[in-house]
Amino acid sequence: MDTSPLVVNSATRLGPDAAGRVVVCGSHGGVYPASMLARARVRAAISNDAGVGKDGAGIGGLYWLEKLGIAACTAGHDGARIGDAADGLEHGKVSHANKQAAALGVKAGMPCREAVAHLNRAHPFEGDIPQLGETRVKVPASGHREVWALDSITLSRPEDARAIVLSGTHGAVLGGKADDGMLKVDVFAAFFNDAGGGKDGVGYSRLPTLDPRGIAAATVSSNTARIGDGRSTYESGVLSRVNEVGKRLGMEEGMTAREAVARLLGLA
Repeated sequence: MDTSPLVVNSATRLGPDAAGRVVVCGSHGGVYPASMLARARVRAAISNDAGVGKDGAGIGGLYWLEKLGIAACTAGHDGARIGDAADGLEHGKVSHANKQAAALGVKAGMPCREAVAHLNRAHPFEGDIPQLGETRVKVPASGHREVWALDSITLSRPEDARAIVLSGTHGAVLGGKADDGMLKVDVFAAFFNDAGGGKDGVGYSRLPTLDPRGIAAATVSSNTARIGDGRSTYESGVLSRVNEVGKRLGMEEGMTAREAVARLLGLA
């Protein structure tokens, strides 16, 4: 058995090598990434708590995995940069652990590297993985652009070019690299979750990288919208940060995502 942790900046980048391994993942600890970790047949996982946020969404995946018997914990967002798994492994400390992880000795305040040693004693899950509900939903809009709510920005499609997308994805670039390939489509506007801002303000770091592409972008506060839930971004999100293109189009911090979309559609 390979006891070295697999370090992956996003659950969307998991491959066959994740099976049977302890994975240190840069994704938030919500349900959508948790489902990907489960499907990858990981032994156990460490994610980022994304500031926990509205309805505890930033750690909701721990308890989704708990129901499957998969050990999982999160690193605190203030000590580990979300989207940067290597930083989490080197500097992160456990903030929350599910029942299986706790039974293996993982506890709050423990360095993530130490937690890996405990998690290596977990048993890989071999059962069926439940399906998630709809993760890409069209938002009714009477404007001239389509509006989509996506639980992950990676669910954007080529036909979304010049559309407005409201994602549940955190607003950090992966591993500090602006060209991380997470948003390949030149949409008109993109919304993200700020994951509590986090270490070095990484939860906002994607926004300025979209200015050169002419994409209006904003984050919503993790306290106002459930991370990993694009519909929540639209329905209850309040803007916490806006890039320069977005500001020129009338988006403002403190505005609701609904108001921002209406303004972008020319309805307000």
